[in-house]
Amino acid sequence: MAQCFDFKQIGVIRTPYIDSAPYQPVTDDEGEFRIVLSPEYAEGLADLDTFRYIYVLYFADRLRRKAVMTERPAWTPDTTVGLFASRSPARPNPIGLSVVEIKKVAGNEVLTSGLDVFDNTPLLDIKPYIKDLDSKNDANYGWIDNLPGNKQHLLLHIMGIPHDY
Repeated sequence: MAQCFDFKQIGVIRTPYIDSAPYQPVTDDEGEFRIVLSPEYAEGLADLDTFRYIYVLYFADRLRRKAVMTERPAWTPDTTVGLFASRSPARPNPIGLSVVEIKKVAGNEVLTSGLDVFDNTPLLDIKPYIKDLDSKNDANYGWIDNLPGNKQHLLLHIMGIPHDY
């Protein structure tokens, strides 16, 4: 059943993160965040700036931890869930996905809000985030709904946002 696939790097993601990066994109994070496409793909950015958000798919090339089929999320260490019920970056295929805001498109570059990847991460693809297609009003929190405590507090942990409580 297992097949191998070849993916082509279409560019690189530039961020201020060298040794550590947040767990999720931080919208108002400080620093410059930009996607630099290889010049042969620049024409593919036409009309991208008519969208507010994009999906960014990337190869998590610096991930050193191997995928295991159960995970203990760092923000709730007493809970074990299946890998595919987690947001762990250690997966059988180290493909990352982030949703970020477009700030500007210029030439072969897309300036964005905060991205949760290391500098020089290989870019695999960009797709527009379309409001009614990609937003599911009936989405839930899955197993997180069953955890004790304040859900907003848990979400701060999940997103890796520093907080006082």
